Amino acid sequence: MRQVSRRSALRIGVGGALAAAGAVALPGTAGAAGVAPVPGSTEVTPPEAAAAVGGRKVRNLTGPEETGAFAAPWTDLGIPARCPDGSVLLVCGDSFAGSGVGAADWRAPIALRCPGGAPDALLVTGSVGGAHAEQLVPEGHIPLPGGISTAIPSDVFTIGDTMYLHLMRGVIHQTDHSDFWHSRDNGNTWEYLCKWPGNQHAGQFQQKTYAVAQDGYCYVLSTAFNRDTSSGLLLHRVPHARVGEPAAYEPWGFADGAWRWGNPPTTVARQRRWGEICFRAMGGKYALTWLNLDPVSIRAQVFALPTSNLYDTPEQTMVTATAPGKETGTAVAHPYGGFIVPGSTFADFHITVSQWYDAQNYRVMQYRITGLAS
Repeated sequence: MRQVSRRSALRIGVGGALAAAGAVALPGTAGAAGVAPVPGSTEVTPPEAAAAVGGRKVRNLTGPEETGAFAAPWTDLGIPARCPDGSVLLVCGDSFAGSGVGAADWRAPIALRCPGGAPDALLVTGSVGGAHAEQLVPEGHIPLPGGISTAIPSDVFTIGDTMYLHLMRGVIHQTDHSDFWHSRDNGNTWEYLCKWPGNQHAGQFQQKTYAVAQDGYCYVLSTAFNRDTSSGLLLHRVPHARVGEPAAYEPWGFADGAWRWGNPPTTVARQRRWGEICFRAMGGKYALTWLNLDPVSIRAQVFALPTSNLYDTPEQTMVTATAPGKETGTAVAHPYGGFIVPGSTFADFHITVSQWYDAQNYRVMQYRITGLAS
């Protein structure tokens, strides 16, 4: 049987797409200035780190038993953010009730609540909306050329007493625009802030992730949101107090022989087909995790500064892909996501990992990663 990508399923109808699937295949269609190479020179693929990274599955975070009580037995992504009250909010993407993916009650995004603040206490006990996890913002899932619209979260994070949510809008992997929302009540209600056109920076400003640093800035990495398209990885910075102002985002780029803030944005890593990305300031350093598509894996880089040279920073493979029924350790059937759980340390690193390969295997899981070099 063949793997059905999320793009195909949301275009032709989830039930029809899954019915058309056969045996599953691995997904894949579903610093200081001057530290990075000069654009146009020979790009060196980052070395793989020594094979010391290990880990294990901690638990399923979503599923009929875990989140069925909130009308969300089928959901994915689960981007975790620390709320101002100390709890953790998991923001999820396309979510359904009923007997399987696509059966009924399509919502995106939704949010699930974990009252415990530590990674080992990450258990869902509620949702925004109570017994029926409600859609956080208006989204009609309307027919458009090429498919049906949805709202896919790429990041959620907190600055002080305010939470922020970034969404990619339109037919999945055909982002018309992205928009930005904030909440001052621990994620219960969200207010619109601003939006960006989907074609900004040649589409490489669609999927954004934010590292909230202690120097008063958020550092923002972005890519195109399309697994079939090769994209650069762009870096911007924005003051905490102006994160909802598109004009305040300052690019990092190479021009006139040097890398500087304010130059036109230049990719800070080699072009590739990016899946989900997550960027965090932690432990006095920065961590980037992402779904790699060739080969399929969830990887990490750890570096000192937002402007560090990612071309020669080792890529550490945390999760590899395997077939259903052969999962062990950190080998996962059809993995994607890989979002860093608040409270993680480099010695005890937790991520949320999604999977989807049929109508009843669509979930968010928690993995503990050990041996990550920092």
